[in-house]
Amino acid sequence: MNKNTLLAVVGISVIGLIVIAAISLKPNQLTTNEVVTQAPVPAKAVIVDPYQWTQQQKELLATLSLKSLPPLPPDPSNAAADNPAAAQFGHKLFFDKRFSSNGEVSCSTCHKPELIFTDGLARAKGVGVTPRKAMTLVGVAYSKWFFWDGRKDSMWSQALGPTESAVEHGGNRTQYAHIIDNDADYHAAYETLFGKFPDLSDAKRFPASAGPVSDPAASAGWKAMSEEDQDTINRIFSNMGKSIAAYERLLMPRPTRFDAYIDATLAGNLDEMKKQLTEAEAQGLQLFVGSAHCINCHNGPLLTNHSFHNTGVAPATDLPPDFGRREGVMTVMDDPFNCTGKYSDAGEDQCQHVRFARKEGLELLSAFKVPTLRNVAQTAPYMHSGQIATLTDVLNHYNVAALAVRGHSEASPLNLSPVDLQNLEAFLRTLSGPLATAPEFLAPPADLVQTESVKK
Repeated sequence: MNKNTLLAVVGISVIGLIVIAAISLKPNQLTTNEVVTQAPVPAKAVIVDPYQWTQQQKELLATLSLKSLPPLPPDPSNAAADNPAAAQFGHKLFFDKRFSSNGEVSCSTCHKPELIFTDGLARAKGVGVTPRKAMTLVGVAYSKWFFWDGRKDSMWSQALGPTESAVEHGGNRTQYAHIIDNDADYHAAYETLFGKFPDLSDAKRFPASAGPVSDPAASAGWKAMSEEDQDTINRIFSNMGKSIAAYERLLMPRPTRFDAYIDATLAGNLDEMKKQLTEAEAQGLQLFVGSAHCINCHNGPLLTNHSFHNTGVAPATDLPPDFGRREGVMTVMDDPFNCTGKYSDAGEDQCQHVRFARKEGLELLSAFKVPTLRNVAQTAPYMHSGQIATLTDVLNHYNVAALAVRGHSEASPLNLSPVDLQNLEAFLRTLSGPLATAPEFLAPPADLVQTESVKK
């Protein structure tokens, strides 16, 4: 057998072996061009002294303390934002159930003080059920965007949205204007803040129920109004929102054991550090600012970057597709109550966040707002539609970091051990504490309670 013949025989033999191997593969076996996806292998818990920090780490911790929270900046779009009289007026509006279609829903229905101004539900429930979870209002005044998708750019415009939603308050603008007009206390409070209240006595010009809402009769009534009369109502409506916002700006978190631990760390007081956080909690903090990468989004004294991210949270299966920030940013641009609109008190150069907002890009698709982690243990369930029930489940979600159903997830598997996850959750629970808000603002106004008691 010559050399060429030998090579041919060897080649045929090799090919035959490959064919035989391919044929012998079982249906559940993988060929070499398929991708093998394995469950993440948990890493061993990192054993470190949780009470030892480098100088650089201490400087990082200082940025997370509530002591680093700057004074609340003014809202140029709301001239009444920091007016105590407006806060008093807004406090009463916030708890008043008359501002709904059935007389049973107020802002406090979905933002209960005892639940850190959330409602404990996966999806908020007003006169109907919404597709989103109610976000906490505590500390949110520091943000420039509101709702999970950022479709509002101020607290006052955010306050208006639910009042006309068919599944939240379910009412409309002229209804609310007439309530203020016909309530002597409200009428007086409004005029003190915003000047003479318009004359709404002509029922043909100002019907009892009209607004740009889904209800056909109210919508038809609104369309029949002149632009001038619509503007009159819109002005009352926007001032109502500005008063509610003035109240909501008072809702702030109070320092917790976590903040006391930071103080002790910066002072080098080891005994106090151990008094404030257990070893497990301190280990969880090490993970939070380290290998768990939580701080990438949950940073600053409110533990949020106030931005929008897609982290691969599975959508609720019984809801229409939710495109998050991609739709939210377009909605806010068309909102007549945004910072650049005629009902805003801001100057032309004071709405940069709206004028230069990012409107395109894959990163906007199904991206949702990063919530504060202050009091996070008291605000379950979690995510934009309450898809995740517990903190344990949230941490498991980020540990695995599944691919996004829609858009691109920014999360990567953490591969933390069970002990790491337990410690991380233990740390998150140290972020709970009472609010730094006067007690009288954490309950309905006394005169409103008395009025409702008389009705009953």
